Amino acid sequence: MVAKISHGASLYGALAYNFNKVAAGTAQVLSGNRIISDRPDQPGGDLRLALLSFENHLLANRRTEKPVLHIALSPAPEDTLTDGQLEGLAAKYMEKMGYGSQPYIVFRHGDTHNPHIHIVSVCVDDEGRKISDAYEHRRSMTACRELEQEFGLRNSAEMQGRELGAELKKVDASAGDVRHQVGSTLKAVLAGYRFQTFGEYSALLSTLNIEAKLVRGEYGGRPYTGIVYAATDDNGKVASPPFKSSRFGKRFGKEGLDRRMLVHAKDFREGRWAPSIQRQVAEAMRNARSREELVRMLDRRHIGVVFRENASGRIYGVTFIDRDRREVFNGSRMGREFSANVFNELFRWWESIPASSRVNSSAELWRSHRPEQGSVLEQAAGILSTEQNPAVDYEEEAFRRRMKRKKKRKGRGI
Repeated sequence: MVAKISHGASLYGALAYNFNKVAAGTAQVLSGNRIISDRPDQPGGDLRLALLSFENHLLANRRTEKPVLHIALSPAPEDTLTDGQLEGLAAKYMEKMGYGSQPYIVFRHGDTHNPHIHIVSVCVDDEGRKISDAYEHRRSMTACRELEQEFGLRNSAEMQGRELGAELKKVDASAGDVRHQVGSTLKAVLAGYRFQTFGEYSALLSTLNIEAKLVRGEYGGRPYTGIVYAATDDNGKVASPPFKSSRFGKRFGKEGLDRRMLVHAKDFREGRWAPSIQRQVAEAMRNARSREELVRMLDRRHIGVVFRENASGRIYGVTFIDRDRREVFNGSRMGREFSANVFNELFRWWESIPASSRVNSSAELWRSHRPEQGSVLEQAAGILSTEQNPAVDYEEEAFRRRMKRKKKRKGRGI
C-alpha cells in the first residue's frame, strides 16, 4: 500500500475535487467521521454540509498556513478490498497518524486500474492548535506496513523492485485506460533510464508504443514549447487522442525533461556512465545478413534499436537502447562506426545482394566493396574486424578519464 499526504490551504478545493468525481460517477462517498449528514447512518453526500463540518476547526485555527489534509491510500492492484475493508483501512490509518478524532470524509475512487481512497481532513484540533506532523513520512510508512499485515495486503516495499519491470511494457490501446497506461510507463522510464536528448527519450518511448512530440506555439505573446504524448500500435500508428504532458506531471514536460537530461549529460561527461554495448552491436553487424536479422540479434542481447528514416527511406538517425543497464544512446555517441550513415550504407549494400547470396556477405567482403578511402564504410571496417581493433573496456576508459581530471585539479592547487 502506498500513502500520499498533501497539505493545503483550500478546503473547498480538496472537497470539490472529490465531489466532482462523485458527480461524474467515478467516485463515491464511502464514510466519514464527525461529518454533518442529511442521510441517517450514512456519510454525507452534500458538499455544503461537508464544508460546515470543518468550519469550527478552521475558525479556531491559530497560525497554521496549510491546515487542510488530502490523503490518498492506494493498495496494490492485486489487492481486492470490499468497501467495508476500505472504510476500516481509512479509519485505522487516521488513528495511527494521530487524526483519528478529527472530522474527515473518505471517498472511494474507481477511475484507475486499482480502486483507492482519498481522505479529506484538517490538521488543527478543536482548539485550533496544529497536530504535530513531525516525522510524518516515516510514521506513514510504518503505519502502511502495519496495516498491510493486518489486512493481508502486499508489501509495497518488497514489490518496489518488481513494479518498474511490470510497468515498463508496451502500451496496449485496445485494453482501455490508455492515459493510465501511458502515465505508468512514463514514470517507469524516468525512474529507470538515462538519456541525454529528446531524440533518445522519444526513441525509447517508441519501442513502448508511445509517441512523444514537441509542439510549439504562443501564449500571452510569448513563444513556448510543450510535449504531447499519444499511444501507438506496434506499427507506430497513433491509436489514441493526444495527452498534454501536464496530465502526467511537470517532470514529463519540456522543462522537467530538460533538467533531467542536463543531469544525465553532466554525469556522462564526468564518466559516471558510458556505452558498453559497442562490441555486441559490432558483432551483430558482422554476422547479420539483413536489417531484420540485425534487429533480432540485438534483441536477443537485450539491446533495442530504432532507425529514423525520411520520406525517401534514407536513415538519418539511429538510437540504441541498453535494456540491461537502462541507458539510451544515439549511434554517433557510441562512435562514428555506429552512425546513421554507416547503417544506411550497410543496409543498401545488403539490399543490392540477392538474399540467397548473402550467406557469404561477410565483413571482409563488405570492406572489399566499400567506396573510395574515407567513406563512411571505412569507419565501420575497424570495429567489424575484431582482429585489427581489440575490444575497448569503456568502463575502464571512463575511470581513467576521471582519474586524469583529479590529477589536473591537484596540479592546479600546487
